[in-house]
Amino acid sequence: MTKIPYFDAHCDTISRCDALGCALRQNEGHLDLLRLRTFEKAAQFFAIYFDLAHAPAEGMFAVCKRQQGIFARELAQNADIAAPCRTAADVERVNAAGKVAALLSCEGAELLNCDPANLAWAQEAGIRIVNLTWNHANLISGTHCAEPERGLNDLGRAFVREAQRRGILIDVSHCSDAAFWDLIRCTEKPVIATHSNARALCPHTRNLTDDMFRAIVETGGVVGLNFYTHFVTAEGKDATMDAALRHLDHFLALGGEKHLALGADLDGCEALAGGMTGVQDMPLLWDALRKHGCDTALLEDLFYNNLLRIIA
Repeated sequence: MTKIPYFDAHCDTISRCDALGCALRQNEGHLDLLRLRTFEKAAQFFAIYFDLAHAPAEGMFAVCKRQQGIFARELAQNADIAAPCRTAADVERVNAAGKVAALLSCEGAELLNCDPANLAWAQEAGIRIVNLTWNHANLISGTHCAEPERGLNDLGRAFVREAQRRGILIDVSHCSDAAFWDLIRCTEKPVIATHSNARALCPHTRNLTDDMFRAIVETGGVVGLNFYTHFVTAEGKDATMDAALRHLDHFLALGGEKHLALGADLDGCEALAGGMTGVQDMPLLWDALRKHGCDTALLEDLFYNNLLRIIA
């Protein structure tokens, strides 16, 4: 298969390691370090995640710290093939050394107790992206499926300001439409949707409207294309590679050439579009896009450069 670069904005592999006790170096999920290492150069955002509905007695912030510890420990144990990164310069340095660049995100502000004061810890821990919410409404916002009419409150706006002051990107995948527009009105930095598609093609509330995509572009932000079948086609039916490519075409027509990345949602979903079964199949996407008419410059932007730019 084609030797390609790879930089993806969202996977749930760390929470899977936490839940199952599996290793990051090699496992039976969608993604591991050995498979990432087969790319020409590879970088991956690993999301800290835990379902708020099943919050343990020790609290969500304790879970966040535990999973950050798993991330740090796994990378220390695999220093021969991977290294933790925070910035674009880190990623380029680690990739130049032939290793996988691993970055950290946090899927839901509830993992930080929605407390702006905890963002100091997040910054120190190397977290570069924080979702406003997952699927459950939290102290700062509603979500696309729970209290969708509720946007950012004063605490939410304070959380955004502090995150952006500390160089942490705000992720709108999963948040309510109301919160999205509240964020757009107050943001001072680029906005990212790490794993969301076009609502015009798949009418799921997890996906972005055209106006939302344009607004993200105007902030200088990035949208990661999601390959979970249910966000590619209605109810995940006939989620072929062509169906996935239509989301790319749709966003490109809205000015997305420098604002699209990969956000495949690996280890966070049951089935991937186009018959892909894990990160090892991403060269199939590259080859499909080349046959679709995408030139090398666009492919390199989508697969690597656009996400690198936003963490510079």
